[in-house]
Amino acid sequence: MKRREFSLVASAAATGALTLGSSATWAQAAGFKEGKDYLKLSKPAPVSAPAGKVEVIEFFWYSCPHCNVFEPTFAAWKNAAPADVVVNRVPVAFNASFVPQQKLYYTLEGMNLLGTLHAKAFHAIHVERNRLATDDAIFEWAGKQGVDVAKFKEMYNSFTVSNQVRKATQLQQAYDVEGVPAMGVAGKYYTDGTKAGNMENVLRVVNALIVSSRKG
Repeated sequence: MKRREFSLVASAAATGALTLGSSATWAQAAGFKEGKDYLKLSKPAPVSAPAGKVEVIEFFWYSCPHCNVFEPTFAAWKNAAPADVVVNRVPVAFNASFVPQQKLYYTLEGMNLLGTLHAKAFHAIHVERNRLATDDAIFEWAGKQGVDVAKFKEMYNSFTVSNQVRKATQLQQAYDVEGVPAMGVAGKYYTDGTKAGNMENVLRVVNALIVSSRKG
């Protein structure tokens, strides 16, 4: 599931306290420490956000139970992000068996289905016990969601999706992702539940790093 286990304490009820607007000043003053709560990358990672924007990335895996628990809180945090923060999800692959779910994510994105089916993919795996671990299992699941399977397969097997998977893996390596869920900021910083202590603190650390990146 991940390179090493780390704790997760996240609840949707805490989301309001973790939005950038309400806690950025507090988080900056909290004194999070480089090397303890987060890492500064030795070499900057690629960023896709335009100049004047701060890019934040959530690294995740659909089959990760911690990612499943964190998703509602992260989604609310993402939706509350201010205009100068670009938030992206990146599906990881610690080995080849992860690739079908990477392709699932980018297929949903390419077909504008993330809004309706991203959370349902988590639900299928963690509640319905459908592993979605193979191409055929994913195609069958997509069909049951009312998706045109022929169009889904076309996107799933497209060069566009293959290229996105390649870039996702390169970005994962650039941030040296150690486990999921994890977050990267501005191509400069990395944090996860092990370093910050729990996922609530991860978001607080990210808020502080966003403020720092703006000043930088």
